[in-house]
Amino acid sequence: MGLSLPGLASNLDTAAIIKALMDVEAIPKTLLSNKITDKKYVVSQLQSLNSAVQNLAASAKKLSDPVALNQLTARASSDAVTVAAGKTAAPIRADIVVDRLATHHTVVTAAFSVWPDEPPVLTLENAEGELLELTPETTSPQDIAKAINAADAGVSAAVVAAGTDGLGAPVYRIQLTATESGAAGTFRLHRGDAAAVEAQTSTDVTTEPGAAVIAVGADAQVRLWAGTAAEQVVTSGSNTFTNLFEGVDVTARTVSADPVTVTVAVDTAAKSRTVGEFVTQVATLLNGIKNGSTATPGTANGEQTTLGVFTGDSTVRALRMAIEQAVQYPVDGVSPSTIGISIDRYGVLSFDSATFSAAVAEDPDAVDALFAAIAARVEETATQYSDKHEGLLTARITGQESEIKTLNTQLDAWDVRLAQRRATLEATYTRMETLLSRLNSQSSYLESQLAALTKSSSSS
Repeated sequence: MGLSLPGLASNLDTAAIIKALMDVEAIPKTLLSNKITDKKYVVSQLQSLNSAVQNLAASAKKLSDPVALNQLTARASSDAVTVAAGKTAAPIRADIVVDRLATHHTVVTAAFSVWPDEPPVLTLENAEGELLELTPETTSPQDIAKAINAADAGVSAAVVAAGTDGLGAPVYRIQLTATESGAAGTFRLHRGDAAAVEAQTSTDVTTEPGAAVIAVGADAQVRLWAGTAAEQVVTSGSNTFTNLFEGVDVTARTVSADPVTVTVAVDTAAKSRTVGEFVTQVATLLNGIKNGSTATPGTANGEQTTLGVFTGDSTVRALRMAIEQAVQYPVDGVSPSTIGISIDRYGVLSFDSATFSAAVAEDPDAVDALFAAIAARVEETATQYSDKHEGLLTARITGQESEIKTLNTQLDAWDVRLAQRRATLEATYTRMETLLSRLNSQSSYLESQLAALTKSSSSS
């Protein structure tokens, strides 16, 4: 435990003296601690920068796809159809006539209280003639429907109340509906096993009195270029005609005798927004690096210049130059400025939407290819610096963290060294006080002896 009272022999404030000496001894430790704090701040800023570069790499990767900017508007002149354009679509304008919508094959059995066959044996026949034999547990309408549904054969069954028979017993019908629309979903339900169906001795339930085919499964049908020599009939099992035109899906909603105009056109506004947002992301990153690298001179006499967190960092400086080059260098001799992307003499990246729109109007495919190439270069550069395993910026962060670890080890050593130094000073001052106390005691003894001799001489 350190000294806390003034020296009993020396009357010195030994605790204050030791503290002052320790403050001097601790100056290197304080400088080291400040250095660690500074490096931690640098690491945090480098990590933030690295995250921004990783985000830029992700955005650039998406936009480096040659069809990333293939943004189109798709519409129809009538609510009879809806239009959806994918990335592989191209601008087109065409008229179609909707002749027929797709229907689900639906049949209803005759009314019955119990199935007429005991034990009940039924066979489902699909549109391709494939047979599936069913054996319900009982002859009840509910068990008949349950067996059909459990077969998972593309047919759903529902029991419908149909009043009572002559004896007052409840009777039911079973409605069977194909789960798949179109001609491919048609089916037949036979009373009898598969062998009876093949031998043509089974009974089609729809031929029984009171049964009926409610709707025959049919494909949807449209006609392209109706009324011309090039008229073409197109059918679909559903109401959606996938790739009716390359990359364009058309869904029929109602029959339309009059032609419906389908239009797919370049969405210049959407393309411009996408490019503008990407350029803004790059510009924000570059501006952040610039601000972090700028030194701020002192405003008053004697004030020192404050360096930016990235000032003098060659890795960050190289990153900025590489991204600028990736954005502004020509692609196959074509400057990015031709599509509105440019950097002025002050290093400020900007995007001119008017120039971009004019370029799209002239040659949209060339604009898409040029921008995809720029995005690919930005992705390559950003990945080179921010890759979590081999990135140059990642390595810089790792190096700084390693230095911090080493400095923390040195800081711990300083704690031990200062503790030992304090113990030494306290021991030294304790010995000094002990020695002074002994000398003071001897001095007092000698003084008392001399006083006694003087008194004895006077008496004589």
